Amino acid sequence: MALILTFLGKGGSGRSTSAIATAKKLSTQGQRVLLVTEDAGPGFGLLLGHAVTAAPKPVSPTLSVVQLQFTQLLGQNWEQLKKLEAQYLRDPFFKAVYGQELSLLPGMDQALTLNALREYDASSDYDVIVHDGPGNQASLRMWGMPAGIDWYFRRFKQVFQESQFSKSVMPFVQPIAGAVLSGGMSGDLFDQPQVAESTNLVVKGIAAVKDPMRVRAYLVSTGEQVAIATARYLWGAAQQIEMTVGGVLLNRADTSQDFEPLPVHTLPQSSDWQPLMNSLPDYMAAPSVPPPVEIDLSSNTVRLFLPSFDKKQIQLTQYGPEVTIEAGDQRRNLSLPKSLNGRSVTGAKFQSGYLILTFG
Repeated sequence: MALILTFLGKGGSGRSTSAIATAKKLSTQGQRVLLVTEDAGPGFGLLLGHAVTAAPKPVSPTLSVVQLQFTQLLGQNWEQLKKLEAQYLRDPFFKAVYGQELSLLPGMDQALTLNALREYDASSDYDVIVHDGPGNQASLRMWGMPAGIDWYFRRFKQVFQESQFSKSVMPFVQPIAGAVLSGGMSGDLFDQPQVAESTNLVVKGIAAVKDPMRVRAYLVSTGEQVAIATARYLWGAAQQIEMTVGGVLLNRADTSQDFEPLPVHTLPQSSDWQPLMNSLPDYMAAPSVPPPVEIDLSSNTVRLFLPSFDKKQIQLTQYGPEVTIEAGDQRRNLSLPKSLNGRSVTGAKFQSGYLILTFG
């Protein structure tokens, strides 16, 4: 398993430069590094000083670079879908639709990027994957996708199984599904091997995003007011998906007080990569930053770290067993341990960047 590093911040703040310097630094330390960019244009290759292609290309013995081409990824993933369809269905119905015909719809690029990173990670060819993406709210939605899919699956599975409709149609669905599925069907529709395999991938994705030694973000900012405000906003929004922000890379400024208690690394103005590399953090060390969520079962409290927001920007609701928090244009259904799951929130306060919930 690789450590995946990504960068958040306003466009023009130096995210791509930081990603390249990070990849170079880690590769010189002997780490096997893959530098992944979503920038489809020629700019990234010119900045790197090497041509970039849709397949990983070695830049040095320990550094490779790949430029994600989404139409190509769409075709590849469609062919994988058709193979799965042929494996599980008696009569595949997508066999006459070809990936080369498909158009890229909004949002597909995020799903394709996430899957590409997952596949590169699963290859075990790399110790570190450095991701150069948009670094904005869309990036955070991409990283939060596994948790979102998991919630939809769990919630609608429960609603469906408890409904009278399910009890009425399942006696008819099982023989029909058994006729369609190549291996037949036994038991609950949601317990079939293909469903379990997909669920397992989602669970692994959620665990990776929550683990700072698996996935970690760094804020990148200049001293401009808009860049600082954007980085702070993304910092708070990242906590909503429980992604650890390990620190700040600050270009052409010294405004560390805006990001306390994060460690701030001031990057020099230089046309040479080495001074930039020397100024970067020790990425292989565990970050010393506040965790996004802290749970104290002895007092039945949950502390959510939501920096850069004030209490007017945070909305807490509990219509049923789920506790929902809205902040930073992110809606999050709080994952709780069994002892707190389904219990009502009896107290909530916002203090020093923390939303503190008490459960009855």
